[in-house]
Amino acid sequence: MPKGSKLYFISDIHLGFPPFEQERERMFVAWLDSIKDDAAEVFLLGDIFDFWFTYKHVVPRGGVRVLGKLAELADSGITVHYATGNHDMWIFDYFSQELGLRTYTQPWEFTYDGRHFMVGHGDGLGKSDRKYNFLKLLFSSTICRRLFASLHPWIGMTVAHLWSGKSRSSHTEMDLTYFGHDKEDITKYCIKQLENKHYDYFVFGHRHLRLDIDLGGGARYINLGQWMTDKYYAVYHDGKMTIKDFSFSDDRQQIE
Repeated sequence: MPKGSKLYFISDIHLGFPPFEQERERMFVAWLDSIKDDAAEVFLLGDIFDFWFTYKHVVPRGGVRVLGKLAELADSGITVHYATGNHDMWIFDYFSQELGLRTYTQPWEFTYDGRHFMVGHGDGLGKSDRKYNFLKLLFSSTICRRLFASLHPWIGMTVAHLWSGKSRSSHTEMDLTYFGHDKEDITKYCIKQLENKHYDYFVFGHRHLRLDIDLGGGARYINLGQWMTDKYYAVYHDGKMTIKDFSFSDDRQQIE
């Protein structure tokens, strides 16, 4: 049985991305340790790994402490959800079968404590970046997966991390600036969903920018930021969502 009643949300750890890769891994494990006594469910909303590919017989190097800790939480009765992101879309069945996590490839909704949530990573929700959406469709194809699997892991992982670094460097300005409701794909997506149904909280990652946006009518869009320079996460308890920085435990923002 779950040990607690709190919901925890986190995304964009990007394990495997330097610098201080192991330091970030140890801090993430410390965070998982800090929540295990009062968590009912944990939501890992994508890009926990900077790159991941589930090979048939080998496990990518790095992140072993995290994998063990996630299995420990799941074994203890805590429900752990994992939404694939654009950097870790190729997790396939490894996390569900080996670690006991529930995995998702698209945003999903649920109700908890009478509040309605929609959560996910947040990539590909808009149509403004056609190049990205085309690449995502390509990478999701069976033929692309099989071609990558045919590469030796040393070659495949090296190429993947180079690609990942190039992609990240091209979005540096975007990670620092909110461009307005009418130009932000995730915000527009949330507003569109509200036309058909009320949600209390939309919680996404991907954007690398901590956001708390009032969408009106009691609905809020929360973006969890990232862990390469910051250490943000969110916790829901007793009708309130709180955004916290794990680096500074007293730095928090109450969200009614």
